[in-house]
Amino acid sequence: MKHRLKKLSDQVIVITGASSGIGLATAREAARRGARLVLACRDQERLDQLAEELRADGGQAIAVQMDVGKREDHERLLRVALDTHGAVDTWINNAGVSIFGRIEDVPVEDQRKLFDTNYWGVVYGSIVAVGHLRQHGGALINVGSEVSDRAVPLQGAYSASKHAVKGFTDALRMELESEGAPVSVTLIKPASIATGFTAHARNYMDVEPRLPPPVYAPEVAARAILYAAEHPRRDLYVGSAAKAIGQLGQRMPRLSDRMANWLIRHQRTGIPSRSREDALESPVRDDTPAYPQRGRRHSAYTHMATRGRAPMLAACAVVLVGAALGVAHARRS
Repeated sequence: MKHRLKKLSDQVIVITGASSGIGLATAREAARRGARLVLACRDQERLDQLAEELRADGGQAIAVQMDVGKREDHERLLRVALDTHGAVDTWINNAGVSIFGRIEDVPVEDQRKLFDTNYWGVVYGSIVAVGHLRQHGGALINVGSEVSDRAVPLQGAYSASKHAVKGFTDALRMELESEGAPVSVTLIKPASIATGFTAHARNYMDVEPRLPPPVYAPEVAARAILYAAEHPRRDLYVGSAAKAIGQLGQRMPRLSDRMANWLIRHQRTGIPSRSREDALESPVRDDTPAYPQRGRRHSAYTHMATRGRAPMLAACAVVLVGAALGVAHARRS
């Protein structure tokens, strides 16, 4: 079904996880382009500071403290948005947390807590948002990951949660399409993004974590998200690596399994693990990872994908990654 979405300057946009990383970059860019924002996260102080910053620059933003793992908080978030602006045009489920460590070393209780945010936060947000969007039209945008398609070692619970987000989002999209609901449903699949992701993660390794390359700046993901807010898309990959790894995992799964040692090596630094606060159960202020990583400011693949030219680039990316893995495997044999 064709959906007509408004220009960003005419939209009211809800963003969860808005105080840092991808959510923060998306909020700043959306405000710059004239959207009215309803920003949500657990940290009221940081959220208030962001809203004040955006208003000082001429934007329109309000802050709502909430926990995405509670359905009643999503319902309250929607009420505040409607009381303030009378409508919601785009709802972005972005909040997420991670855990580093081998699956057997991560307590099941921690894995359940991660699912409260990463999976149930998306479920609750989507159900509440769709209840409104079904009547008025608009876009639901869920932030998944490249690991929605291909799991990685040392982030098993995170990978599982993002697989679950993909399955939920795909099923919801189909059900909405079958009833002719005027709702565009998009899954965003970023590659590694240079944010406070590793600093906020719970760590069960003996060393500090890092993200496997290539790493992109959060603004690259923000541009993809806001493109989907104006243009109906089923899914969007952020970075050619995300597309290549996803396709490789689906088309050549056994070959991609052989990336395990490379992925483990590139998620472990040589820095001993430190005592840390993490975001699994409560917000943290320290966004600085022990191993800082700079992100690429642009992705040629994502730029082309938002202009309908992705298939050829994706095919090239898969071939190149597959060839590289094949050479690496041959050298080890």
